[in-house]
Amino acid sequence: MDREILLSLLTGEIPLWPYLEEARRLREEHFGPRVETCAIVNAKSGRCPSDCRFCAQSAHWKTRAPEYSLLSEDELLRAAEAAACAGVDRFSFVTSGVKILPKELERLAKVIEHVRREFPELKLCASLGQLSLSELEVLREAGLSRYHHNLETAESFYPQVSRHQRWRDRYETALRVKEAGLSLCCGGIFGLGESEEQVLEFAETLVELSPDSVPVNFLHPIPGTPLEGARYLTPLKCLAILVVLRFKLPRTQIRVCGGREYNLRELQVFVPLVCDALMVGNYLTTRGRRLSDDRQMILDLGYTSGLKA
Repeated sequence: MDREILLSLLTGEIPLWPYLEEARRLREEHFGPRVETCAIVNAKSGRCPSDCRFCAQSAHWKTRAPEYSLLSEDELLRAAEAAACAGVDRFSFVTSGVKILPKELERLAKVIEHVRREFPELKLCASLGQLSLSELEVLREAGLSRYHHNLETAESFYPQVSRHQRWRDRYETALRVKEAGLSLCCGGIFGLGESEEQVLEFAETLVELSPDSVPVNFLHPIPGTPLEGARYLTPLKCLAILVVLRFKLPRTQIRVCGGREYNLRELQVFVPLVCDALMVGNYLTTRGRRLSDDRQMILDLGYTSGLKA
């Protein structure tokens, strides 16, 4: 797809709907009617030393986000069991901070082994920060199938997002995930104030990185963060971003995650037409929809998922 057309879609200079139909054709050509679902557990929350301007869990901002250390093994197992019983395809352990502590990694590896034994059909993922190659290999050997680590945004815009973390460190972590033999889930968040050109820059970086799954978040402004008043997105702009990503990454899983309900509102019914995966249930610090609502939306579109009634 011509770059100027993609930019015009993002700026709203040309109608979106004919291109959304072409994006739907690509999605169905490469992924069929199936919508993969994933769910997460906020396994360790708050007190993050980084200063990401959108994040409710940063220790730099005064938000109402919960703060707690790594959940107990029983709590983590119950969360995984709930996901498995609901028919969710993937389940991820997510922790706050730049990276998980070594003793926490050891505990979590044991939980992963336990879940793999109890629920072998549930694919396990984790998002634990900037781990070393050897730490990632520990997780793989425990039974983890996929590791998530976002770039967040275009490299040229990243200094506007965080001064405490380097974008290059994020990119190198993503490369280590692939080196460790894990499936890579890597994307970011839109609506931070990035330009349309930077949206394309970010998409082109993802093409270069070639992750297996691209999680797409849309900013849900959190009171107390520097971006609490940000209003850069509209439902149509969100759809345009998804269409552009599908054109740039026709064979890559595109997974819509946080901010879906807040930003897309009544237009979220169009999401499965373009994207083949959804995060369902609650997010890290904001609430999601009922699983039954997402299941019905998928069925009404003529698609299928593993979600149970």
